[in-house]
Order: sequence, then structure tokens, then C-alpha cells
Amino acid sequence: MRIALAPGAFFDGKRRPTPMHGHASPGGAFPNSLWDATAIPQVPGVPLAGSVRADVVVIGAGFTGLSAALHLAERGTSVRVLDAGDAGSGTSGRAGGQVIAGYHRDPDVLRAVHGDDIGERMTRFGGGAPDLVFALIKRHSIDCRPLRAGWIQAAFGESELPTLHRRAEMWARLGAPVECLDRAAIAALLGTGEYAGGWLDKRGGTVQPLSYARGLAHAAAAAGAALHYRTKALRLRRKRRQWKVETAGAAVVADAVLICTNAHTGGLWPRLRGTIMPAHSVQIATAPLSAAARRTVLPGGHCCADTRVLLRYFRLDEAGRLVIGGPGPLWRPRGIRAWSFSALARSIRRLFPQIESPRFEFHWYGRGALTWDMPPHLYEPAPGLLAALGYNGRGIAMGTALGALLARRLHGEPPASLPFPVSRLSALPLGPLRGVYAGVLTLLSHLRAG
Repeated sequence: MRIALAPGAFFDGKRRPTPMHGHASPGGAFPNSLWDATAIPQVPGVPLAGSVRADVVVIGAGFTGLSAALHLAERGTSVRVLDAGDAGSGTSGRAGGQVIAGYHRDPDVLRAVHGDDIGERMTRFGGGAPDLVFALIKRHSIDCRPLRAGWIQAAFGESELPTLHRRAEMWARLGAPVECLDRAAIAALLGTGEYAGGWLDKRGGTVQPLSYARGLAHAAAAAGAALHYRTKALRLRRKRRQWKVETAGAAVVADAVLICTNAHTGGLWPRLRGTIMPAHSVQIATAPLSAAARRTVLPGGHCCADTRVLLRYFRLDEAGRLVIGGPGPLWRPRGIRAWSFSALARSIRRLFPQIESPRFEFHWYGRGALTWDMPPHLYEPAPGLLAALGYNGRGIAMGTALGALLARRLHGEPPASLPFPVSRLSALPLGPLRGVYAGVLTLLSHLRAG
């Protein structure tokens, strides 16, 4: 079929995706990810061979790329997905598993920056993103241990409470199921007295992120999408209104290309790489908690993120392990003795002293992507070339939603009617120093945690 891409604004550049390194190893080797150890089986995929044709090539088999492939294939579009690793083997499969509504910017800020119309549409789009995640899980029977108990944002000090409560009130005016929490209420829900209060967003929840990614891959394949793993896109060329994506010894010719590589965006279209700031995150998971500890630690199954400059986030898995994550080093950690893991262990002991002598079973890390203004971005750098990236730690809900939006755009929906703006492609401030800047913020956050 011919992709019905309506006219939009286009800008030049080039980009190449990079593979994920250091995927979790069996037998306790570092990094040993809880999600790798407990995920559903990988859907089969084969490396690309020969020269083939497709309506759309999707580069990246994470939440965004797989959601886009699924929604395109369900509408009869011929789709081929390329990934240098496997489905979910990059940032998606190493996420914290928290499904969070909205962005790091409040609804009133979005309206101030983008205007009332697009700001309102962005707010409702982001607010409804968890609905799409849980609807896809139900419709495709994805076994990713979904739990929609709600997400809590917790404030360390009394001075932060007015901001969080105003945030909750903004969402409440839009009809969202939210409530403000005082010190006693948040202590009862979390099992710790460290926080002054916060707010509860009942739209949020948790999933096993690698299982969710693999489930999306199963659904996309069942709908007709072709999955090509261990297939790195090396060159991207446009000729006579078509794109040619070249790999090692193979190629795909297509009407459109979606770049869905987020934190692993490399040099295939170089200017995309300059729009994000790389940042590593680290996570640890305890052994299953005792019955006594489980009665007080997150007893209702909520997940939580706090208000540090670079936050801590935590949840339980279905076996009762406490999973906590936070900012990592500038470069990927070399082993479980890294100071970033030690900082997380100290956080658990401080937050939850009722967990006596916690034993840690899993240590892993992932590479995330930050944007300067905090929301993710949707780009059209050339005719028939689209990209979405920069999730700032909220990639499960927003990656899924923007993947579906990319499919809508390729099927002819003009940019002006989309509920999310198409951004002009421009590099972040700080240029090549953006990674160093992220590292300095990470260090300061850990010093504060210590």
C-alpha cells in the first residue's frame, strides 16, 4: 500500500542506531536483571536477508517501535521492524515498570508553552496514555503481570507539598482520578515515614516491562509485522520518494521510515542524537520480602517516585521483591559494587527499616534519554521519515502512545490535527557537554542521598 503522509514541515539530517551492550547474562553475571530472569519467552525473529520491500520500516524494537508496528500492521500496512538486539533488549526491557500518566510538565505549563489548544490536547493525550497500555495488554492477553493500583509522587519536605497538591488539583479539574496525600496517608500507602505527603494518581500502575515489550512483539507479529533481530541499520538513503535502509548484506526499500531508538539513537540521522541528553539509571531488587514486611511495604501495590532532583522510584514485583531505581553514573556501571548501587541499598535501609537485613538478588542498569524541556518530542526531519524519542523516564506509557500516534500520522492524519506537536529538529543546549551535565546532576543526587 502507499503511505498517505499528509504534508508537514521537514528538516535535514542523518542518523544511525546503536546496539544495546551489556545485556543481562545468566548465572548471576553482571548485569543480572530481574526482568530478564522473569520475562515471558521472546517472539522469534530472524536477521534481515537479501533485498526486500515494505510500506514502512521501523528501526527499534522497544515500546515505541513495537506499538507503531502493531498499529500499522493491524491496518494492513506492510511493516518490517529492525533492531540491533532483540525485542525490548534496549532501554524498554530495563525500565522500572511504572506506567505513569502525563509528563514532567504540568497541564498549565503545557498550555502556557504551546497555547491553550495544543496544550490541552497534549495534556489529555499524555493523561490517557496508561489507558492505551492497559487496553493493549487486555486485548492481546499480554502476560506482563499488570497491576493498576496507582502511582504516587512523594515529597521529601513540607515546602514541596503545595506544588504537588496544585498538580493534583489541575488533573482533578480535568476529571482524572487523583487525590492529595498528607504525611499520615502517604505513610500508610508506602510503609515509610520519610515523606511529608504527595499525591496519588489512580491512572498509573506497573508491568513487567520486558514481558510487555515481548508481548507487543508477539501481537505485532500476529498482525503481520516482520521482526528482524540482530539487524543493525547502517545507512539510510532517500531516492525517488522512497527510502532504502541498508544493513550488513541486506536492505529494505520502503515508503516511510520510523526511527524509534530513543536513548540508543546514533548516527544514522545524526541531528536526532543531538536532541537528547543520555543518562544511565540503575536498579536493584531484593529477595522476596517476608510476610511481615509485605504487610507494611507498599501494601496496596502502589508504585512511587519522589521529588529529588534526580528521583528515586520503587515498587514491588509480583513475588514481593522490592525494586528500587535511581540515577546512575555518567558511564555504565562496571559491577554491583558501583557507588550508584550502594546508594540505592542505603535508600532501602533508610526508607524501610522494617526490612531486616535486606538481601539483594538483582543489579542492573539501563540507558535513558532526557530532553531539555522534559516532554518527549515527535520529529519529521524529512518527507516520509518520522521519529519519537526523549521520554525522561516515562517511556512505557508515552512510548506506547507515541508509537500509536506515528501510525496515525503515516495513515494520513495531518500534523495540525495530532494531539501532540511535531517539533523542529534542533540540538540541545550544551552540545557535546550534555552527557557531562547529566553526570554532574547524577553525582549531586547521590551525594544528597547519602
